[in-house]
Amino acid sequence: MADETSDGVELVGVQVNEDTCIGAGQCEMLEEDTFYVDDDTVIAGVIGTGMLPRDRAQKVVDTCPSRAITIVEPAAEEEQ
Repeated sequence: MADETSDGVELVGVQVNEDTCIGAGQCEMLEEDTFYVDDDTVIAGVIGTGMLPRDRAQKVVDTCPSRAITIVEPAAEEEQ
């Protein structure tokens, strides 16, 4: 089962490939509480857990000009 908010919205993680990132800042503009662009390296990073509702995460992925952002699918819970 995927992580969900209290109202049932599916959450996914996001990550930045630092080797691909060009620091355009689109991610930070769209989700300022989740992404930042480092002033020294001009590379984006993730703040905190990097969890976003799937639709918002997909928008950030689609908007990144260097395709440096990917969605990290929640790990499937193992049945015991």
